[in-house]
Amino acid sequence: MSKPAIANTIRTLRFLNGEMTQKQLADLIGVTRQTVMAIESNKYSPTLEVAFKIAEVFKLPLEQVFSYQSQTTISTPS
Repeated sequence: MSKPAIANTIRTLRFLNGEMTQKQLADLIGVTRQTVMAIESNKYSPTLEVAFKIAEVFKLPLEQVFSYQSQTTISTPS
């Protein structure tokens, strides 16, 4: 099974922000706790809007909350 392409630091950020619960984050961004849980555990990639909302809650740039790892290696012609 391949590694998820989008990784995140949501769990760490919640802990560093007063041990915020998944429910509290969900309420702030307008989704369910189950959605936050799925995003946090890399079982679901958030929409762009939700990703920006999460970054906004933590007052961080998007790339400090989410990172993308390419699944394919791009080869260049020899």
